[in-house]
Amino acid sequence: MRKKIIAANWKMNMTQAESERFVETFLRDCGEIIDVEVVIVPPFTSIAKVMEALGRAQNIKVGAQNMYWEKSGAFTGEISAALLRDLFVHYVVLGHSERRTLFGETDEMVNRKVRAAHEATLRPIVCIGETLEQRDKGNVEKILSIQLRGSLAGLTPKELQETVIAYEPVWAIGTGRNATPQQAQEAHAFIRKTLREMADDTTAERVRIQYGGSVKPENARELMSQSDIDGALVGGASLDPRSFAQIVKAAREK
Repeated sequence: MRKKIIAANWKMNMTQAESERFVETFLRDCGEIIDVEVVIVPPFTSIAKVMEALGRAQNIKVGAQNMYWEKSGAFTGEISAALLRDLFVHYVVLGHSERRTLFGETDEMVNRKVRAAHEATLRPIVCIGETLEQRDKGNVEKILSIQLRGSLAGLTPKELQETVIAYEPVWAIGTGRNATPQQAQEAHAFIRKTLREMADDTTAERVRIQYGGSVKPENARELMSQSDIDGALVGGASLDPRSFAQIVKAAREK
């Protein structure tokens, strides 16, 4: 059975002091939960502070919001997998729709990052998803297949199993809109079907697929009750520790 994974993507928010207060409050609510994997993904400047605040809470992992594929060099403003490993980061979010749309990242670029992450034993959370225009034209499966196959090209079955997929319909991110549980389940089921074609049944059944797109305490339970939805990549609602704790608790309920 796949263990649910809930990740808090803070984006360009949360100072070190705010991060510390968040962790202290969140630990009071969810510090003992071990049947759900929790990942906090702060901005780079707060990673060390989050690590410090978590202390011995081994059930909560820390992630980064992006990385570059080169190991080192003259790449001003970028950060490598090795530098993230030096901070004991466990996960890294790659291919987020904001990186794709605002910063021009392609599937090929995401793929280079994914492969570099695996080489450094970082676990990537790879984001894919369609725009509203693509959905309205009936191209959801086409877009998801292209992004999935391009972003994960060349990975071994073992690497695929250690990759988390985040389905985030672009039209539902930060808009207050979200896919219905049925729409989300259809997309997740298609992603798993594509993974079977890319690898094998065992691999496809082991890969965890999160839903991301205006996840809130009010809709988290129903979304995660779907058979192929293995957690959530949470944006705005993850900035409030109590709100995020409610989403984590929702993941525990059948």
